[in-house]
Order: sequence, then structure tokens, then C-alpha cells
Amino acid sequence: MVDVSDKAATERLAVAEGRIVMEKATLDLIMSGNAKKGDVLGTARIAGIMAAKRTSELIPLCHPLALSKVTVDIEPDATLPGCVVRASVKVTGPTGVEMEALTAVSVACLTIYDMIKAVERGVRIEGIHLIEKLGGKSGHYRA
Repeated sequence: MVDVSDKAATERLAVAEGRIVMEKATLDLIMSGNAKKGDVLGTARIAGIMAAKRTSELIPLCHPLALSKVTVDIEPDATLPGCVVRASVKVTGPTGVEMEALTAVSVACLTIYDMIKAVERGVRIEGIHLIEKLGGKSGHYRA
């Protein structure tokens, strides 16, 4: 692991986003709340938050962090059709939270896939990327 003991503890924020693309009928099933496995978006939201909290267990050499805030927002988008998944993660510490935000988005998308794969196997997870990061020595980044 990288030694961050000399770094100042500052407030840091990272926002990541991704998409899950599916057929319109599959999106309609999710929105109606009639998926066999239950509340797809609610379950994916919780899975993303849980994943952000466990990122250091999933990504080798990633620092364990005491996160102060994690949000996962999932917006249905009929033009895809599918959902846009966005995670925002905040911490006060010596290292950033980009990996936690990216992990939250990835796991939320994977959870949606898992809950609808019996209906549609051709679902695609696309475009997972960092949108913004604040704090630390490198300052503000916006994609």
C-alpha cells in the first residue's frame, strides 16, 4: 500500500457514473415493481452502498476508509433504454474515495443485472467512469 501517513486529512469527495442498457420491456418490468426478485432499484442502491464500504476488501492495496457519506442514485432513462447509476462518496482523510465511488456504481449495475438476467440476457453495463473528485493535493477534477 502507498504510505499516506504524511498527507493531511482533508475532506474528499468522488462522484462516479455508469449505465445499464436493456430492452424497453425489461425497464418497464423494473419500473412496475413486478420483477421476480423484488425491488430491483432499491436492492441495487443498497448493494452499491455496501460495496463502497467494503472496497478495500475487493481491490488489492486499497486503503480501508471510514466513509462519512455514500449515496447511490439510479435514474431510469427511457432513451437508453435502461438506468443511469451515480454514486457519491465522501470522507475526511489522507486519501481519496474514487475507488469507492467506482465500486459502488459497478456493484449497483451488477445487482440490477443479476435481478433481471432471467428476463433478458443481453443487458449491457457501460461507461463506468469518474465524473468528479474534490480534495487532496491534486485538487478539483471534473470529467
